[in-house]
Amino acid sequence: MRLTARARLTLLLTTLVLAAGAALTALTYVLMQRNLRHRSFFTELDPSGGPPPGTPQPAQGLRDLADRVESETLSALLTQAGLALIVVTGLAAVLGWLMAGRVLRPIRAISATARRLSAENLTERVPITVPADELSVLAGTVNGMLDRIQHGVAERDRILASQRLFTANAAHELRTPLTTARTAIDVTLDGDPSRAELLAMAGDVSAAVEHVQRVLDGLLLLARSQAGIGAREPADLAGIAAAALDAAGQRARDLAVHKDLRPAPVSGEPVLLERMVDNLVDNAVRYNRPDGHLTISTGTADGRAVLRISNTGREIPPDEAQTLLEPFVHGQGARVRTDGLGLGLSIVRAVALAHRGRIAVTAPPGGGLDITVELPGPYALAGVAARAAGTAGRAWTYRGSRTRWMAPSSARATAASSQ
Repeated sequence: MRLTARARLTLLLTTLVLAAGAALTALTYVLMQRNLRHRSFFTELDPSGGPPPGTPQPAQGLRDLADRVESETLSALLTQAGLALIVVTGLAAVLGWLMAGRVLRPIRAISATARRLSAENLTERVPITVPADELSVLAGTVNGMLDRIQHGVAERDRILASQRLFTANAAHELRTPLTTARTAIDVTLDGDPSRAELLAMAGDVSAAVEHVQRVLDGLLLLARSQAGIGAREPADLAGIAAAALDAAGQRARDLAVHKDLRPAPVSGEPVLLERMVDNLVDNAVRYNRPDGHLTISTGTADGRAVLRISNTGREIPPDEAQTLLEPFVHGQGARVRTDGLGLGLSIVRAVALAHRGRIAVTAPPGGGLDITVELPGPYALAGVAARAAGTAGRAWTYRGSRTRWMAPSSARATAASSQ
């Protein structure tokens, strides 16, 4: 039969008390025996000048008496010590059982709490004992683990809900143009269509296919951004922003464009960075108002590259600003039919997170949006990569238009050759 932890702890305490008592009894016996032997003195006083010949010596009788007294004393000592040891051992067993129960009580509380917890109930916590000891540290560790599990479950539920909404919206975005194309084909071919009707049907089908392609391209880019980035290359957000403004020049001709493009070097994947800036500029132009303005600036702050873009437009409730970062969300609810796909800002956020950056979206009182993207500079990312790799004796070398890992000897050789 397997003993419980309380029984094993009680047995251990009882065994220790029994062993200590037995050792103490044995030591007392030895010391008492030596003490009795070394303290026996005999003195013979005979004023008559001695006993007659053949009479037994009285000293020998006294020695025999002393030996009997010593033997009886040690025997009584062993008997009484044995009885005392039995009583003390029994008392130690009882006290050990009670003490073991008291010591293990917090552990039982932790076990009971763990049994009551489930995926639907993660709010209960283990009580922490006072004063602080090893068990209170254990309770704090368990509570910290429960906090992380609860946070993970909540994050899982949020992601699952977001994925379900994303899947439903993506299916709707793809079903609408397909339904349009199918309807155009059925209506046109129901009879004897003319050349003009066939051309109109082809135009409708082509527009639907183009819309489906745009949705798929956006979904693929979003998935690619969320999967992370591969090789990093040096880039400058100022140059990317200038190119994006030039590409949007014709569409932004009715807007007052203010730009302050200072160098903002980063290290990342140029294609994703270009798409991020393009989406920001396209969003600022597409949802602007006539004769509005667009302001874009780049620079560095605390070693981070900063891109800020703001535009005029319709007024957006402040609590809805963050929801615009979700896929297929256009504002004013989960879905509003516009000429956009609702993937622009979600791609921007995915690209920023893939580059270990952050994005902030605010809705000014007058309307429009104010979006700030911060990305780590090339040297900050180099330090993160160096710490993650844990490679001593390697150095991050930034040289011209290339960024790569080099051994210190290679770095010195490259520096020497560049001088």
